[in-house]
Amino acid sequence: MRFATVLLATCLAASPVAAAPVDGTWTNPAGSVDVSMAGCGGRLCGTVVRASDKAKADAANGGTDRLIGTQLFRSLIADGPGHWTGEVFVPDLGQTVEGTLALVDANRLEVAGCVIPGLLCQTQVWTRVRR
Repeated sequence: MRFATVLLATCLAASPVAAAPVDGTWTNPAGSVDVSMAGCGGRLCGTVVRASDKAKADAANGGTDRLIGTQLFRSLIADGPGHWTGEVFVPDLGQTVEGTLALVDANRLEVAGCVIPGLLCQTQVWTRVRR
């Protein structure tokens, strides 16, 4: 029995961690920014991998000089099936807000955040570019 337990523990330790259903690349509704979503330190993060010139200029006006490589989605924790809560960085405002991600289906992701909770909020549906 002890051998079976050790064997099972070894197999589990050697097997890769299952990917989150949002892992992959997503684009915002305007198609101006692509973000790669992946695990980071046991949480979920999203980093800009492509941005239009206008998105880069808007980010620079908000104080973010280098948009590509910037982490927009930070320290997201799964708090339900297909739902994460954490921080969302808004580069054109230069602010980090509390936000949520909710998987609508395999290719649509609802992103929501509030600069002033209950007053200045925005929701967008991002589309999967690739897995």
